[in-house]
Amino acid sequence: MQVKNSMGDRIFQVVNHMLLLAAVLVVTYPLYIILIASVSDPYAVMRGEVLLYPKNISTIGYERLLKHKDIWTAYKNTVIYTVAGTSLNLIVTLMAGYALSRNFIGKKWVNLYFVFTMFFSGGLIPAFLQVKSYGLYNSPWVMVLMGMISVWNVIIARTFIKNSLPDELYEAAVMDGCSHVWYFIKIVVPLSKALIGVLVVYYAVAHWNDYMTGLVYISNRKYQPLQVVLKELLTSLQVTDSMSQMLGDVADNELMMRVAESVKYCAIVISTVPILVLYSSMQKFFVKGVLIGSVKG
Repeated sequence: MQVKNSMGDRIFQVVNHMLLLAAVLVVTYPLYIILIASVSDPYAVMRGEVLLYPKNISTIGYERLLKHKDIWTAYKNTVIYTVAGTSLNLIVTLMAGYALSRNFIGKKWVNLYFVFTMFFSGGLIPAFLQVKSYGLYNSPWVMVLMGMISVWNVIIARTFIKNSLPDELYEAAVMDGCSHVWYFIKIVVPLSKALIGVLVVYYAVAHWNDYMTGLVYISNRKYQPLQVVLKELLTSLQVTDSMSQMLGDVADNELMMRVAESVKYCAIVISTVPILVLYSSMQKFFVKGVLIGSVKG
């Protein structure tokens, strides 16, 4: 039997759909503008003529950006840092979240120790001295180990495990001779796919966008991440543009302006596409009801 919607319900649905459509346009239009601006003539972009579709298609920005000798090395470094760092973050966060979800002596003080680090830190100079004393300065390992755990994500993992995995599940596993380690590996991890998907996105985005760690702790060009190299490239284009203006070379100045304007948009596209792919691929893990059928009776 179908329930007929009232006039008020239909009006609400129409208004709700319109608001959602407006929100989608507000979010996606800037991304679309950046994409079409990266393949449009820079002068048309500067004049505000690129609004709905590319104009005078030009790939000069991508050509100059991809010819830069350090781009590919930096891209490879960032992919390695993101994969390795996210894997380590995930392992440590899940283990810490599981441990804090159990009852043990001194749990209150351990929780306080974790939360304390969210509000107070030693600052940049003590952190730099500590990293240097560990021999991690100018080492690719600093990009993987720095920020190895996020207390906020640990709290998310602890809350998810505590609220989503009932104690009866653990008691049943113990009766079958399962230890904490095997319970964590065989039960907690498989039933925490939604949590793992969220943590992967959080940590991967943080590693991919990590600019300060590479800027402060890595001066060796072959270990620098993509964000640092892109920033240096854009800065060098701006400096060259200023110098050409001072010298009064009109032809070179116009070319440099075109390159600098186009490279800005191309750099945004190149640096954000992997994260957009990650979001779309991990979306299926944001699901509910992962425990349906896991507890009987």
